[in-house]
Amino acid sequence: MARRKPARPAARPADAPASPPPPPAASRPPLPAAFWGLLLVAAIAAAYWPAYSAGFIWDDDGHVTRRALLSLHGLAQIWAQPGATQQYYPLLHTAFWVEHHLWGSAPMGYHIANVTLHAVTALLLLALLRRLQVPGAVFGAFAFALHPVCVQSVAWVSEEKNTLSAALCLCSALAYLSFDRSRRRAAYAAALALFTAALAAKTVTAVLPAALLVIFWWRRGRIGLRSDFAPLVPFFALGAGAGAVTAWVEAAYIGAKGAAFALGPADRVLIAGRALWFYIGKLLWPSPLMFMYPRWDVQAGAAWQYAFPAAALAVLAVLFALRRRSRGPLAAALLFAGLLFPALGFVNVYPFLYSFVADHFQYLAAMAALSGIAAGVACAARRLPRYARIAAGAGGVAILALMGFLTSAESATYVSNPVLWKTTIARNPGCWMAYQNLGRAYLDEGRPGPAADQFRKALGINPDDAEAMNELGVATMAQGQADAAIGLYDRALEIRPNDAETQVNLGMALLQKREPEKAAAHFQHAAQLEPRNAAARMDLALAYSQERDWNDAVIELRRAVEIDPDSAEARMRLGAALDRAGRKDEAMEEDRRAVALDESLPEAHVALAFMFLRSGRRDDAFAEFRRAIELRPSYSEAHFDLANALLDAGRGSEAEEEFRKAIETAPDSADAHEGLAEALVRDGRLDEAAKELGQAIKAEPASAEMHNELGAVLARQGNTSGAEAEYRKAVAFSPGFPTAHINLANLLLQSGRASDAAGQYKAALSADPQNAHARNNLGIALARLGRTQEAAEQFKMAEEEDPSYADPKRNLAIILGQAAPR
Repeated sequence: MARRKPARPAARPADAPASPPPPPAASRPPLPAAFWGLLLVAAIAAAYWPAYSAGFIWDDDGHVTRRALLSLHGLAQIWAQPGATQQYYPLLHTAFWVEHHLWGSAPMGYHIANVTLHAVTALLLLALLRRLQVPGAVFGAFAFALHPVCVQSVAWVSEEKNTLSAALCLCSALAYLSFDRSRRRAAYAAALALFTAALAAKTVTAVLPAALLVIFWWRRGRIGLRSDFAPLVPFFALGAGAGAVTAWVEAAYIGAKGAAFALGPADRVLIAGRALWFYIGKLLWPSPLMFMYPRWDVQAGAAWQYAFPAAALAVLAVLFALRRRSRGPLAAALLFAGLLFPALGFVNVYPFLYSFVADHFQYLAAMAALSGIAAGVACAARRLPRYARIAAGAGGVAILALMGFLTSAESATYVSNPVLWKTTIARNPGCWMAYQNLGRAYLDEGRPGPAADQFRKALGINPDDAEAMNELGVATMAQGQADAAIGLYDRALEIRPNDAETQVNLGMALLQKREPEKAAAHFQHAAQLEPRNAAARMDLALAYSQERDWNDAVIELRRAVEIDPDSAEARMRLGAALDRAGRKDEAMEEDRRAVALDESLPEAHVALAFMFLRSGRRDDAFAEFRRAIELRPSYSEAHFDLANALLDAGRGSEAEEEFRKAIETAPDSADAHEGLAEALVRDGRLDEAAKELGQAIKAEPASAEMHNELGAVLARQGNTSGAEAEYRKAVAFSPGFPTAHINLANLLLQSGRASDAAGQYKAALSADPQNAHARNNLGIALARLGRTQEAAEQFKMAEEEDPSYADPKRNLAIILGQAAPR
């Protein structure tokens, strides 16, 4: 007789909560979910209104997709190359990649996206709470949506990792609850796929499977090994793997290692206990909120610090003891602590360098805490008389309105870096990092003096802050104090020898002092520290270029292009180096590639224009210059370069127009005023030319070249005394400037001061011994002084130096014939 097969188990019935809510006392039907959803979205949109007009702030440049990763190749790097982005969260950076292609670098698009993701997360939380039949689900979702502790995650573009990963995590949770009820493989696969996506956005979501187990215990009072735990094993494995990768990236690429992170087990327990109370305190009383909280001084030997973890354990013990009356409070506490676990100090994360706590660390945990509080309030309110319930409801609405107001006010502090850091300093005056970042904001605004003041304040609080020391060096360099900046860079490297950025900055300072060999050593060190740093290779090429070692410059720039094939700047610089090395065809090809890679890069068009000029293709060059100007109308250098090209082509009126446009965009450009003066001189408008040269000298008072040019214009106008004064200024500013000495000597000779003229000719020859013209004119001056034999020697030497120069031979013949030379 055939053996009868056991019946297939039916789908798991939906489990009721441990304490099912009683039916509502009122007969009025509940409002539809769509109403609450629309109201929730509208409330979030209003509360975060200031965020829409905000800009980018600290760390956003490390998250918003940089130019080198904007191509499809860059997208592949985001997924395949840890270190290509600041953190290895490939789905997050893919989202940023897509957003950049949608709205470029406009901050508003990113802020709208992040607020939208927060709204989606709040809607999903509402759906999850209703699915679980949690009392007060609507109030809990609204409390999370409007709580000001979430502002850091929503108003800060970098924290899109929170809103995106949370939305995916909640979707996974809803899918898994569907699987838990139906045991359908499709639901399980969807939950696993969504969980994987959440991990790829931020690995803090690795706590989801543990959270699901807590939910199952709350609902059923037990956890089945086969029914509950076994299906979650792949989730735990994925979470553990992703967490390990993130920990490695934090240490290897971000810098979460060193003395600041050398915490013992007791230290980490103390941090965790204190952090739990800190976060629940900020949820209950969100004032003051800070972008950066003070970093606690953790002392394992201080007995009072153990009160925090002891109190946390005591609370859990009490809730455990009360679990037979209601499992809800213990479940909420476990969810809150579990969702916070990645940020409690047991795993190193880079922000611990500044503070052990941050508002964005509890974005997920806040859902559990606020939902638990809302459930407790709702259960308590149901035992009240009707009028008291109405009053409680009104009180709840007032609390939510207050939360929305506080959220809006807090969002306004994220509008810009200066506002953010000034607010942080006002609330946390001991935050050295805030002073440092305010200094960086001032540097970005072109205010090196105020920036240096902020860096000094940061160093006053934290003298071993190598970053602030480095930034102070940058500010000092911007103020023209290269030697002082070099000293600061050296001190920063004493603190942190293997900091590639400081090595590069020191190299740039040495380049400014015309010490390319020393600079190259620092660029090489930076390239060794960061082999994939294309910028360090480009800087090393710059050092070789200063030494006119074009072949080595080409080698380094080719390495930079290998590292970053999509860098238009690297290819543009490679083109310039190839051009200097005499490899014209290769140079033009690289310039073409630079333009093809980034049609919107004006500098690439200018580089290509110069290549066309050198190959005689003037019209093509003019077109490239004009394309650069079209892309950036305020590009003064492009106007100036186009003007010079037009002037060389004999198109003086067009050149004059471009010089004037260059001056409009850069009124203090000495070169533009000088170029316009040359165009005016060619047109015979000497008075206007003299005025333009006066403006050029006003911009660069110590320019010997411009004083010499003004002297030449004044001489042509017959203003001998004015010309002489300008020539003398030229030789005073540049004693080795032979042209100015010759011009002054010629003027003196014409006015009959042959002795003074001879002295100036000799000064010219001291700077340029092979100058046949200066030597010939010295002979003339000596002849006029009656020193015929000396004059004859100068004419002979001039003839030897330049046989094609006829005047020395003629003047020598005149000397020998005893006639005065001309």
